[in-house]
Amino acid sequence: MSEGKQNQLSRREFGKRTVIGATAMAGFGILKHAHAAETPMKIGLIGAGGRGTGAVGDAIKANSNIQLVAVGDFWEERAKNAVRGFKQNENLKENIQVPEDAIYGGLDAYKKVLEHEVDYIILATPPGFRPLHFEAVVEAKKHCFCEKPVATDPVGTRRFMAAAKKSEELKLSVVAGTQRRHEKPYIETIQKIHDGVLGELLAGRAYWDGGLPHARDRKDGMSDLEYQLYNWYNFCWICGDNIVEQHVHNLDVMNWVFNAHPVAVVASGGRAWKPKIEKYGNIWDHFACDFEYPNGVHVSSFCRHWNVSWGRNTVFEWVIGTNRGGEHKGISNCADMGSGGQNEYVQEHADLQASIRGDGPYLNEAMQVAESCFTAIMGRMSAYTGKRMVWDEALNMDLDIFPKNLSWDAKIPVDPIPVPGEA
Repeated sequence: MSEGKQNQLSRREFGKRTVIGATAMAGFGILKHAHAAETPMKIGLIGAGGRGTGAVGDAIKANSNIQLVAVGDFWEERAKNAVRGFKQNENLKENIQVPEDAIYGGLDAYKKVLEHEVDYIILATPPGFRPLHFEAVVEAKKHCFCEKPVATDPVGTRRFMAAAKKSEELKLSVVAGTQRRHEKPYIETIQKIHDGVLGELLAGRAYWDGGLPHARDRKDGMSDLEYQLYNWYNFCWICGDNIVEQHVHNLDVMNWVFNAHPVAVVASGGRAWKPKIEKYGNIWDHFACDFEYPNGVHVSSFCRHWNVSWGRNTVFEWVIGTNRGGEHKGISNCADMGSGGQNEYVQEHADLQASIRGDGPYLNEAMQVAESCFTAIMGRMSAYTGKRMVWDEALNMDLDIFPKNLSWDAKIPVDPIPVPGEA
């Protein structure tokens, strides 16, 4: 298939997914407690860190008729602490039905959670594991709340996409952690943009400039794998670098607005602020990308993690169209023509639950989030190498940065900090 036909197909698929998503969110009603008389919806948690435990709370806020029945994490103690914390929370404890023998630790903990009868899985392990874990969720025929990002390299992306396709064939409901897709101001604004309020779109900008999320020193006795999981945000194989782990939110909005993924990218970046010490791993601290979308439209993308007192943190999306004489002067921040709605972190679970129960339109965001994540991965690949990347070529590369034969005592050397021309 030619690149032109491939891009046309991609735009049609994006348009179809956007319509489904907009329709699903049109009512914007949190699931009502009328379900209280029904059989409780059961969930399992894989990944008991802050995002995973937060997602459990969001699921219960979306519908009080929820029961958490199994929890797994790399560390059994963290899984136990998560359950203990839930049971001490007055707003959650009635929904926590996790016996001691349904709390799992270890690299295979996800398999044990999937053996339980659950309506959906909350998948919140670090991104490098997402292709493996999501594939297992689909093989188990479970619905899924799947946190972003969903891969860190082309091989992992293709693996996730294959599972995404199978999840669609099985009619599994999947909602991703790109919560702007469930935020009413974004939904209403982007629908108006698609309806032509800004005219023909000419260009976009996407920014995530902020501070460092975390960088942790190695504790005495930690093996390579223990340490890299503990300090996961600072190693490319497991987080994808900050452009993938965090900036994906803004790039997802750009893909949504333009009903397409980029066809190519030229990027740069580096490591200007982070010193070369172990806790900062091997990722960069800033990226600048020029993404080329179909029809020659360009999006300027910037992201950084600088812990500096004078730094100005800013997170936003912005597009401009040809209708400069209209009410909006042809410019939008992608959320300025809508209002109201529920908390988007709760709403995404309400929408997933509605899809599973058949109370709302069918939702499967797996391929959508995979394409947005690969947008970020392709930007990183261009910056690391100093080369222009084209979508189809980049997606089909053999780059696979996930370590093989993982075990707690495995030696996992840290790749050098990338240098363009050498990466």
